Amino acid sequence: MKIRDSVALVTGANRGLGLAFARALLAGGARKVYAAARDPASVTLPGVQAIRLDVTNPDDIAAAARDLGDLTLLVNNAGILRGSGFLAPGGVDAVRAELETNFFGPLALTRAFAPILARNGGGAVVNVLSALSWISLPSAATYCASKSAAWSLSNGLRQELRGQGTQLLALHVGYMDTDMVRTVTAAKSNPDDVVRQTLAALEDGREEILADEVSRQLKLGLSAEPGAYLGMPRAA
Repeated sequence: MKIRDSVALVTGANRGLGLAFARALLAGGARKVYAAARDPASVTLPGVQAIRLDVTNPDDIAAAARDLGDLTLLVNNAGILRGSGFLAPGGVDAVRAELETNFFGPLALTRAFAPILARNGGGAVVNVLSALSWISLPSAATYCASKSAAWSLSNGLRQELRGQGTQLLALHVGYMDTDMVRTVTAAKSNPDDVVRQTLAALEDGREEILADEVSRQLKLGLSAEPGAYLGMPRAA
């Protein structure tokens, strides 16, 4: 998948990582960048075409698929974080909301645009996942579950899309310097650097990018004993 002359749709493109994707796609020579947000007025980047798109709204998705028939690259970036545990008050509502945006949103958009990508030569889908796809933090367990589900979704979609020549690239990264985790004091990656790595991986034909040391170490930890996903051991 080449960035130059591509036609891209970036969800959640009004800020954070989505804005960084839109900026980099323009700089890389994309012919057109559709920048999607629930409120298109919040998209202020010159050179993009702002569109209204709530990834949990079937009517918005249908309208986008109807109007964006030239698409060759879908970037499923929109996501939410409720910061809840499963047993916390409101935990069920939190995980439902996160699954609607973080799992069902990318699924619905990919289903809607897969035929369009096929007609336009195959193209690519980028799913923004997380290092938290592989572990569960008590303070954000519901979010972790939604990203774990999105990882499984990406692995399944990749196999189904391969036959039509559509590349699916999954991006895993830990904390980034965005509004979503502005209160977190841990080290954070620069969104522009994450996007640079992701677009380079896309052009190289790769299917997964681990964009920081946290994501690389956590994936290695899946095969450790005990596995990283088991969390901290209980005191004796």
